[in-house]
Amino acid sequence: MTTLPTGPAIGGGAEVELRPCGRDAVLAEVADSAAARSLAAHVRASGVAVTEVVPGARTVLLDGVGDRERLDGVLRSWRPDVGEIAGELVEVPVVYDGADLADVAARWGTDEEGVVARHTATEFVSAFCGFAPGFAYLAGLPEADAVPRLASPRPRVPAGAVALAGTWCGVYPSASPGGWRLLGRTDLVLWDPDRDPPALLAPGTRVRFRAV
Repeated sequence: MTTLPTGPAIGGGAEVELRPCGRDAVLAEVADSAAARSLAAHVRASGVAVTEVVPGARTVLLDGVGDRERLDGVLRSWRPDVGEIAGELVEVPVVYDGADLADVAARWGTDEEGVVARHTATEFVSAFCGFAPGFAYLAGLPEADAVPRLASPRPRVPAGAVALAGTWCGVYPSASPGGWRLLGRTDLVLWDPDRDPPALLAPGTRVRFRAV
């Protein structure tokens, strides 16, 4: 892999590097998930010829680049301080009876009702998907509310479990092992291959949780 340092020439002084991936893909590395979401939205809105725009925690994969020179021009016009384009809002009904609700309450210095109030008052945004089809990493919790993963993952977390790890929130789309701390559960279907798009919480989607 060859590193293509771009430095201040791209992003108006932002820390961005481009790395070629395969024959026609480029990986753009940025400062954080907010910058990744901003850059992904900027590239999509530009209409530049790419087949896939895949944001990550601190990267954006641009696959199927048809015109590298034009793409570089689009990247040069990006300004991270502009922010991201607001996506569709999805409301997620939640029964707050998770096994780690009391633990999170203790870490936040409140009670279980306080956790529910704080969680439902937060507007999250889907930063990227991974781990399993339909699993969205939801950003929005402040650093002060970060909680560590379990020391030992559970062998099975049920589908629909709403959970926290670090400053991320997520909803398990299917039953799987998992080490995130469980707040509750929802009946929403997170992944449906017959839906367009299959992922309910695709990157850029705004998410609010509602207690039921």
